[in-house]
Amino acid sequence: MSTSVLIIAGEASGDLHGAALVKELKKLNSEISFFGIGGSRMKEAGLELIYHSDRMSFLGFVEVVKHLPFIKRVQNQLLEEVKIRQTKFAILIDYPGFNISIAKKLKQLGVEIYYYISPQVWAWGKGRVKKIKKLVRKIFVVFPFEEKFYKNKGVDAEFVGHPLVRELKEYNYLPKEEMIKKLDLLPDKEILLLLPGSRKHEVEDIFPQIYTAAKKISENFNLQIVVACASSVDESLLREVVHENDYKIVADYTYDLMKHSKLGIIKSGTSTLEAGLLNLPMIIVYKTSSLTYFIGKTLVKLENIGIVNILLGKTLLPELIQNDATPEKIFSEAKNILNDSAKYNSIRNELNRLWELLGNQNAAENTAKKIYQLMNEKS
Repeated sequence: MSTSVLIIAGEASGDLHGAALVKELKKLNSEISFFGIGGSRMKEAGLELIYHSDRMSFLGFVEVVKHLPFIKRVQNQLLEEVKIRQTKFAILIDYPGFNISIAKKLKQLGVEIYYYISPQVWAWGKGRVKKIKKLVRKIFVVFPFEEKFYKNKGVDAEFVGHPLVRELKEYNYLPKEEMIKKLDLLPDKEILLLLPGSRKHEVEDIFPQIYTAAKKISENFNLQIVVACASSVDESLLREVVHENDYKIVADYTYDLMKHSKLGIIKSGTSTLEAGLLNLPMIIVYKTSSLTYFIGKTLVKLENIGIVNILLGKTLLPELIQNDATPEKIFSEAKNILNDSAKYNSIRNELNRLWELLGNQNAAENTAKKIYQLMNEKS
């Protein structure tokens, strides 16, 4: 008899990690059927999409409030599907605002909930830990310090490794010369890589600031500007926000570009960890609506917001947040790094430590085996 599992991943990174998890669970039992929210990769892996994650990509308190009627409609539809399919299991992947909210309703329906990739409750919203403890059967975390954090709060948590480790090790990178030729880049200039985010409001808020800085950096240090974007980002949005034609937009070769670039200016998030693991010195930036920032600032109790800095336990990479994310300050930080070869090499050496800190486990395989075991115990 087929087992029905609800799975929810509301963002691009969640789609990637969710796809790997679905594949591993399918290896253990091909009869398991998955439905819920995810992206194209999860659909390919076997997820029946009720909603595509592209429609769920809003972030920040203000942005979420604007979308509340839609969020409620999506949750109601998923809960209805749970009842129709008599679903007993749910896997939630990161995406805390939506997932923790629907978890309460799922629990009331008798669904056993597993969480893969913890929301960053250790940075903000520590009150949510109580909800996770009450609602979630087990949480599978991808940073070593998270296991200790949750266990200290009485939550059943286990470190399973970080999915990016295996993904980046197995990725088939293009040699630099081949990449330059394939992407039609300039062979005589090093790359200044920009990642302004994948959400519309992020691109609108962040891209103009980092482009203006990048233009000055490129002129002073003889670099070419390349913007790496997710396939979900419409390139025309970037061109609308910054009309200039002196930058190249590249989709779907982000890892190759990170590996072969000189410097990155990157929106805070998963991309900074990817770039860190690929040894790219960078400046971390973030900018959002004033109200969202104000609310977030009252909740966040960490010295750093960049996950690379948090993992390393120090401010290795500059972080320019909100009013500090100006072209002048970005240029100043870039100049400090690029003018000092000893500092530049020191940053690269420190970034190598990330591999040791995250270990070499297969996160998706580990998590799938543990979830499958728990599902069988429940059955």
